[in-house]
Amino acid sequence: MESIRKKAKELLEKNAVQVIIGYGEGLDKSVSAIFVRKPENAETLIFDDRCVHNLAVYLLKNEIKALGKPCIIAHLAALRTILQLASEHQITEDDVLVLGVTHKGELMEFAGFKDIEKYIASANIDISENEKEIINKLEAMTREERWQFWVEHLSLKCIKCYACRAACPMCYCSRCQVEYNQPQWITVEATPVGIIEWHITRAMHIAGRCVSCGECYRACPMNIPINLLNYLTVLTIKEKFNVSAGTSADLDSVMSSFKSDDKENFIKQS
Repeated sequence: MESIRKKAKELLEKNAVQVIIGYGEGLDKSVSAIFVRKPENAETLIFDDRCVHNLAVYLLKNEIKALGKPCIIAHLAALRTILQLASEHQITEDDVLVLGVTHKGELMEFAGFKDIEKYIASANIDISENEKEIINKLEAMTREERWQFWVEHLSLKCIKCYACRAACPMCYCSRCQVEYNQPQWITVEATPVGIIEWHITRAMHIAGRCVSCGECYRACPMNIPINLLNYLTVLTIKEKFNVSAGTSADLDSVMSSFKSDDKENFIKQS
């Protein structure tokens, strides 16, 4: 923790960056994102087991961009998010300085995206065993049973507050599809059909891009395991295309690119 504070203070003093995106502790011991702009305030930065939120969600926020070049304190999921955003041409190496934190709490300084790629290649990016167990139970169900599972979790609980969208670092569209009313693709109100439409649409938009950070689940006020729906797409894309999001700054988009050796023969011209 002290190494993070020392490095953050040094970067701000040298004006190498203008803001540090990191973690801070509130009076109630809760942890949230903080944005340190003065060297003397670097002492408020913390990093421990409670620091799980994906801070990379702030990199594309206009109000954060207005503060100047940021340095981000990034754990594994945030590092993967940075690479995924780079592969989608949303950020460049010049836009952000990245300080990684290993699972042991050690500080890592990255010279560029290639260094991050090397670190991620040696890291375990699988979802947890508990999550795998739940997904295996879902896949063992019949199609009708799985549908009923999601209907019960989504239609009967979701209040369509869009907290999952707000927390997701890959939901960065300036205007979401659900907000269009001419034409209106998805109903605005929290009806059973509208809720299912919303979550299925979002899952497809995140497919091939989700870095399994779990922010959607942590943000949900109704404790809906919506992350499992995204993780299912992660596992499917890994199996079918051998692609994992957030592993390269030059990653092709699985859902919007075509290769002649793709398995879906029906889309090839005869």
